Amino acid sequence: MADLVEKLKEIGFNTYEAKVYIALLKKYPATGYEVSKLANIPQSRTYDTLKVLEEKNVVAATNTKPISYTPIKPKQLISAYQKKMNSTINYLEKHLPEVKDNYNEPIITINGKQNIHNKILEVIQSAKREIYMEVWSQDYKIFEQELLNAYNRNVEIRIVGYDNFSSRFGMVFEHAFARDIEMSLGGRMIIIAVDDQEGVVGKISSLKGNISDTNIIWTQNQSIVFIIKEFIVHDMYLIDVEENLVEQMKYIYGKGFKRLKDKVLGHNATYMIH
Repeated sequence: MADLVEKLKEIGFNTYEAKVYIALLKKYPATGYEVSKLANIPQSRTYDTLKVLEEKNVVAATNTKPISYTPIKPKQLISAYQKKMNSTINYLEKHLPEVKDNYNEPIITINGKQNIHNKILEVIQSAKREIYMEVWSQDYKIFEQELLNAYNRNVEIRIVGYDNFSSRFGMVFEHAFARDIEMSLGGRMIIIAVDDQEGVVGKISSLKGNISDTNIIWTQNQSIVFIIKEFIVHDMYLIDVEENLVEQMKYIYGKGFKRLKDKVLGHNATYMIH
């Protein structure tokens, strides 16, 4: 009986209501006095509880004196509460997401290589439509199998690859100057945008044991994810243009885009961003 009481409480009954209903199932019709004895609760609380259950259409009272009470059948009770519960769940399913309109998803920092790898694998596993990614070849090997799994479930894969990069699947834009960029930044960038819903950007330090400089940020803030994807897409644009207009680009901007970098970053820039 204790288990039944607890389960009835889970659907909205209080302890007295559950005990009274169970008592009436054992013997009905029954007076308030009889219910009090069967349920082993104070008589004053029994009458109050019976009144509440009557208002909820869980019990029915007679017009006789003394008044006696009859419970609705368990199947009726279960059916009524299923409908009520389904209605409540459907309402919540429809309206709870609306609350999120004015909510900004957090930006979370993740430190350490293993934690970073685990989070990126989790992000790749969540992909349903597309993955945009920038990654160095040595880090790509860790994610290759999970990326292949995504590719095999028809997720589009587009990658900006650094440092003699190769892949058996997806579309790859090979980035030049990988070693120079790694040396300039002191590490290897990892950037991912998935389904316009989830993003990762950060760096794995090139120095062994340098935990403080090995971290990423992860977010589902769609505004930040948009910026991350735009960064990757613009790198892809520039790489493709450069590959098809090599001599023209060199003539206009100089070797390694020196004149362009000087123009954008200034002559005293201490790092490279492309």
